Amino acid sequence: MGADDTVKNRSKQVKGKAKEVTGKATGNKKLERSGQKDMVVGEVKERGNI
Repeated sequence: MGADDTVKNRSKQVKGKAKEVTGKATGNKKLERSGQKDMVVGEVKERGNI
C-alpha cells in the first residue's frame, strides 16, 4: 500500500473526529455517530494496509 492510501485513511479519521466533536457540541446524534463510523472505517483500512 502506498502513502496515498495512508493519507486518505488518516484524513478520514480526522474528518470523522471533527464530525463527532461537532455532533456532540450541537447535540446532533446523527452527525456524532457518522463521525464515529468514519473514524472506525479509517482505522480499519489503515490497519489493513500494514
